Amino acid sequence: MIKVFKLPDLGEGLTESEIVAWLVAPGDEVALNQHIADVETAKAVVELPSPFAGVVSELHRPAGVVVHVGEPIVSFDVVGDADTPDAGATDADTPDAGATDAAAPAQAEKREANLVGYGPAVERGGHPQRRARPGGGAAVLASGLAVDDPAEDGSAGGQAVGDTAASVGRAAPDAGTSAVTDQVTSVDQPAVTSGADRPRSTPPVRALARDLGIDLTTVTGTGRDGLITRDDVRAHITKSVPATGLPVTTPDRSGPEAFPRETRAPIKSLRKLTAKAMVQSAFTAPHVTEFLTIDVTPTVELLYSLRADRGFADAGIGILTVVARALCIAVGRTPAVNTRWDESAGEIVQFHYVNLGIAAATPRGLVVPNIVDADRLDLQGLAAALAELTTAARAGTTAPAALSGGTITVTNIGVFGIDAGTPILNPGEAAILAMGAIRSRPWEYRGQIALRKVLTLSLSFDHRLVDGEQGSRFLADIGTILADPARVLTMI
Repeated sequence: MIKVFKLPDLGEGLTESEIVAWLVAPGDEVALNQHIADVETAKAVVELPSPFAGVVSELHRPAGVVVHVGEPIVSFDVVGDADTPDAGATDADTPDAGATDAAAPAQAEKREANLVGYGPAVERGGHPQRRARPGGGAAVLASGLAVDDPAEDGSAGGQAVGDTAASVGRAAPDAGTSAVTDQVTSVDQPAVTSGADRPRSTPPVRALARDLGIDLTTVTGTGRDGLITRDDVRAHITKSVPATGLPVTTPDRSGPEAFPRETRAPIKSLRKLTAKAMVQSAFTAPHVTEFLTIDVTPTVELLYSLRADRGFADAGIGILTVVARALCIAVGRTPAVNTRWDESAGEIVQFHYVNLGIAAATPRGLVVPNIVDADRLDLQGLAAALAELTTAARAGTTAPAALSGGTITVTNIGVFGIDAGTPILNPGEAAILAMGAIRSRPWEYRGQIALRKVLTLSLSFDHRLVDGEQGSRFLADIGTILADPARVLTMI
């Protein structure tokens, strides 16, 4: 029985995702919940599990295409007495009205699909045998059939997908199977891109080649099944450069197309979500921003002493960890900064916990995952949570659930050498704190001028929820802790 799997509801208000890579090809036998593809939503790259145990019969969308929820993406040949389709999947043949009515009670008992970990109960009737792969003349899926191999690219979390680079298109059916084939291919979807049009490579390799101006069609792949690796791209550059270090050929700069005056890129995924959130926040919440410059030399000295302590040496406690802990303590003294304005209900929601959002710059753009119940963690716990959170965010593996539910946010603009700014609130939150770079500056210290470690804090808050006095007191409390960590004893 042919079953078509449609892109399920991704949750979190997301309606589309981009297929980053297919890890299976037609003819491959897959198990229930087997990782078959990587899809990129506006929030993260997520593993897509198989909803069936069976054989892949067709890929309806190639890698690199944006797919809307409810659109078919892959078909399976499932063996067994499956009378009803699962959520997110349909039979290729449309049942008649009587069959539909009979299937309704059974279908109601099926659990709903969700993107990660979804899978129906294994259908009875045995597992199908792997079909022989088609021969020549078939279309080949060019990209996405393998993810980064750590041995080749050093990319975190990558793995080579063995035996998946087979042809995707099916060979022309003979007369004896034409009826079955017509039934299987009854879903009217665009054909998968031919492999001859695009060399096999991974997204990081394509990005490297694009940055270096290398045409991948001129590069010979040495990876598994001809996969082009970063070393192949670098080796290609070496072959193109003589001993003098100058390029073999000089680009033609005389034509009008030598240097395009502009380029256009579609607005999608994370950039679209970020833009929507920033516009919503900027034009809904009345922002107020305050600044405080303080001498944080005592905090810097505290960090040095912790690193010298054997019990904290490997904890990874840094200035962001201390600022995060100071923020959580200050929230307890000024709860108004940890609230939400509920316009539809006409209520102000007071949070009695702190889910601390950490603004992280990633190759995909800005993401703000949050540490749940950050106020319950000590310095070591916060340091561990920060390390795990930022690593996942930059690798693009943050779960969508971790990107929502924050109550207040901190952003470290100091890593870019910036002293201060006017951060925009994360929608649904009342405050965001930006910490600038720590600089050595002449500073008044005990009646004299001394070279001290100085930091500027920038606090933006929603003036509907936070009065000026409340915002000022909250910022001053954080500054007091950083200027004299021992003063925290008077606040808790």
